[in-house]
Amino acid sequence: MAIKHASSGDLIDLRPLGASLDDAQSTTLLRDQQLKVMRLVMPAGKELQDHAVAGPITMQCLEGVLEVTAHGSSRTMRAGDLMYLASKVPHSLRASEDASVLVTIVVVRLAS
Repeated sequence: MAIKHASSGDLIDLRPLGASLDDAQSTTLLRDQQLKVMRLVMPAGKELQDHAVAGPITMQCLEGVLEVTAHGSSRTMRAGDLMYLASKVPHSLRASEDASVLVTIVVVRLAS
């Protein structure tokens, strides 16, 4: 079954998941040639090890608390916080509390 992504003009509900956060899964909300947007769901204690993406990204904490390590330091993100990372910046995430994060990635196609 193909995953339905949002189309131009669609509304996307980004309200906090609240009590249903426990059962929620990370989801790609939209994807096109230049842009990928996903809602990343991280239960308390979950970690995403050091990684980097080819394009610039933003991360907006929608609910919960997470630690983001980048540029040699760790920052705490809470609901309402937004972080920008330039292309290829290594970073890691760790949820201190159950959290959901809106992640926007500018898609960069690597030359072959």
